[in-house]
Amino acid sequence: MKTIAIDFETANEQRGSACSVGLAWIEDGRVVRVEERLIRPSNMRFSSFNIAIHGIRPEHVEDAGEFPEVMDEFTDDFRGATMIAHNAAFDFSVWRSCLDLYRQAYPELSYLCSVKMAQKVWPHLGSHKLNVLASHLGLTFAHHNAAEDAAICAEAAIAMSRSLRVSHVRDIPLMIGMRPGRLFSGGYDACTCRKA
Repeated sequence: MKTIAIDFETANEQRGSACSVGLAWIEDGRVVRVEERLIRPSNMRFSSFNIAIHGIRPEHVEDAGEFPEVMDEFTDDFRGATMIAHNAAFDFSVWRSCLDLYRQAYPELSYLCSVKMAQKVWPHLGSHKLNVLASHLGLTFAHHNAAEDAAICAEAAIAMSRSLRVSHVRDIPLMIGMRPGRLFSGGYDACTCRKA
């Protein structure tokens, strides 16, 4: 059972404009691999707002592969995996929009939202943004770098599993009343939490 944190950065306000993806693999309660790939959006329009957030410019991605080519490298990793994203609603809408744009089938996987998990596990924190969780855990990182965001998301999920005394990140939902989201060939189910 693979567990992988994922983070996308986009070139503009369009969800199908992924320009970078970061991935962090969790095994035996630790992050064992982190990867980042730049992505050349099909429409090379970069907004100044998005560039200000992540620093990725058109010239950085002009030699990168487009979404299908970049993501195909990880097809075997995604199959049947539990994915985690910090604000999964955003990252999975980016993934779906890019797949739709290229008329590609959705992979079969389940996913968790680390924001929703953190709200349940650490309700005392004033905010559950990634930089706040990193500070809470004593970790430093370059925010809005997709690889670093994915790695911090993974570290936060591992810390939450320890807080709940469960052996795997994928056991967290059962403890907090979360229903994992799913991607499947016909569509998707959102990740949801029962109201307190």
